[in-house]
Amino acid sequence: MVKVHRLTGTLITILAFVVFTSAFISQEQTNPRLITAIPPVQTAPLLQPDKHIRHTPRPIDNYNYPIPLGETGPLLPLFSGDLQYPFICMTEESGFQQPLVDNQHGWGMPVFKARSDRDNRNNIIGYSKDCQIPTGLVYYLIDQNNKINRYKGQPLQQNEQLVRIEYGVIHRYIYLIAMPIQRSEINKREAKSQWNQKLVYQFTGGAGIGFRQGSMQPHKLIERRVNQLKAGYAVITSGANRTSFTYNMLLSEDTARRLKKHFISLYGEPVYTVGVGGSGGGLAQYLMAQNAPGLIDGAIPLYSYPDMVSQALYALDCDLLNSYYTFKAKDRDFWQDWSKRPAIEGLNANNGEPHKGAFFQPINQALNGLMPSYPKGNSECINGWFGLYAFIHNPKQGWLRDYVSENLQQHVHWSYWQDLVNIYGKDDKGYARHIWGNEGVQYGLNALKQGQISLEQFIDLNQKIGSWKDDYQMQPERVASVPFANIKVWLSLWGHHNINEPDANQVAKRQPTDHKAVENAYRYGQIFAGKADLPILDVRHYLEDQFDMHHVSASFSARMRMKTLAGHADNQIIWVAHPDYNPVDLAFKTMDTWLLNMLDGQEMLDAKPTGLADACFDAKGQTIASGNSVWDGPWNQAENGICSDNFKVFSTSRIQAGANWLGDTFDCHRVSVEQAAHAGMYGEIDVSPVITQLKQIFPTGVCDYNQPGIAKPTDLALN
Repeated sequence: MVKVHRLTGTLITILAFVVFTSAFISQEQTNPRLITAIPPVQTAPLLQPDKHIRHTPRPIDNYNYPIPLGETGPLLPLFSGDLQYPFICMTEESGFQQPLVDNQHGWGMPVFKARSDRDNRNNIIGYSKDCQIPTGLVYYLIDQNNKINRYKGQPLQQNEQLVRIEYGVIHRYIYLIAMPIQRSEINKREAKSQWNQKLVYQFTGGAGIGFRQGSMQPHKLIERRVNQLKAGYAVITSGANRTSFTYNMLLSEDTARRLKKHFISLYGEPVYTVGVGGSGGGLAQYLMAQNAPGLIDGAIPLYSYPDMVSQALYALDCDLLNSYYTFKAKDRDFWQDWSKRPAIEGLNANNGEPHKGAFFQPINQALNGLMPSYPKGNSECINGWFGLYAFIHNPKQGWLRDYVSENLQQHVHWSYWQDLVNIYGKDDKGYARHIWGNEGVQYGLNALKQGQISLEQFIDLNQKIGSWKDDYQMQPERVASVPFANIKVWLSLWGHHNINEPDANQVAKRQPTDHKAVENAYRYGQIFAGKADLPILDVRHYLEDQFDMHHVSASFSARMRMKTLAGHADNQIIWVAHPDYNPVDLAFKTMDTWLLNMLDGQEMLDAKPTGLADACFDAKGQTIASGNSVWDGPWNQAENGICSDNFKVFSTSRIQAGANWLGDTFDCHRVSVEQAAHAGMYGEIDVSPVITQLKQIFPTGVCDYNQPGIAKPTDLALN
């Protein structure tokens, strides 16, 4: 006990020094590179869907394409709403020039004299609020070893490929067009002798909350699609189609339509357009298929989710659960056996190497008056989602604030929801509405029924887990810098300072769901409701063993939604491979056959290549199993198929709480605790001794997932 007190005292002493010193050295210095002021809002049209935007006509685009070289592209969106400010220009990070000066009012990013000292305010020649650059061309060479470098005019060797990159800006986001060319076609913008007449639309992933243009480096686009460029495909992409920069799928579509129209004005209609992209770039294809039929003709989503919004349900549960395990659990030692956590989280977890935030745990426990402990395990909830709540959900945080003055930081709500405030709307406090809630959710219900946790543990978990505070009550993360070292120390681990505390009955408040926000998300196509009538090859590596956030179950969530809406998902093929084998090139070849068969007049399902079916692959690319039942498992209430046996499919915290695998119940139908017990919701467990406690925890009732959710609009008319 003496050693424990000494350790606690030492940790507190260290932290006091870190906090004090960090606060002293982190005072904002005068930095002329920061954004200090934002302009008045520039208004732009916003679609007003009656049922769903799929059925809402898009306005006519009267821009006179193509965008001339040396000039700027269209600035105001056609139908995705007002421009967002502040907006961080990143043209130089992309390898291009500084943005063009568009005002002398101090609005936006400062622009400096060429080759001048950026720390000298006297070198500012103006400001850029909209991050425009002139449209231009650059050239890259893919050598025999697929290495990519700027082309310097030398003769081409055998098996080398020259690529022309056109760059410019549409809606403030950098776009790129990659075209394979011959050496004789340099400085001939419309030359296309090596184009196979097929177009790839590259969507890209990442977690973004808006407010920045993002870096779009040409060589990275070429790296992603090197084999397709060498095969003759043209490739187009935009920062608006990269979810690292924004998850606004309406803006993504608005920009994609204009970029594709610009491409066609230069090179003519492609034979087909196939989408490709991972993570956020995968879900974007599901949503484009649903919202904007005809924009892409086939989809190759990689590491996909059905959408971002429904993933937030369980992803924002992660830090609530981690906070419970670390600070609140009556039996904290029980949860230090990491193999017990999947029963609650659904996602993979296990004992072994400590997670990346392990150093912070004993520090935070000591600061909260608890006996410190060092974690000896890891989970997807941590390895995959650590810090996500702070980034996308906490309006006082963000993580883009290094570009913005301290004064301006206080006037911006830094969150994913704010990025889409045009769509979600605002609450009565002026914050963007959001879709997350956990009222009625019985965390660990399946674990209770299966005997993996006791009734006492089930009560303790649900009594204490609470929910995120209302936006207006949230505070920035407490992160200190260790002096003279590039180390950040989280002093608000798992966001515990932004979680509702227990009331007089020792029950932490739950968060109700904002039905208006959910309705808007559906109507504006931010949620995949299952409509996707084009060929889909859903491809991923199996990464659950690495606690990666890109879990297999997301593909089956998309499938379940398609089957629920259309009665089948025969146009969606799911391939999962060992990490040592990459099936993407095979997917392109397969998709090519499928789309060309359709162009020959075959119906979509008849045009599927012979033998094409769900499959899984080993490390050498050999097919382990293929067929309609190889991925059977709990998601479709069937015995495990061969692929499911080889690559375990994990679930989510909401599924472990009794929800179905569609993953789209934003607010559940609720019944009283007595009704739930009478209906057998708790299995063989006798909950009569704790009925009073359960009623205190769930005053509005508990989720009955056998009933449809109560937040989804019923008139979307997607079928």
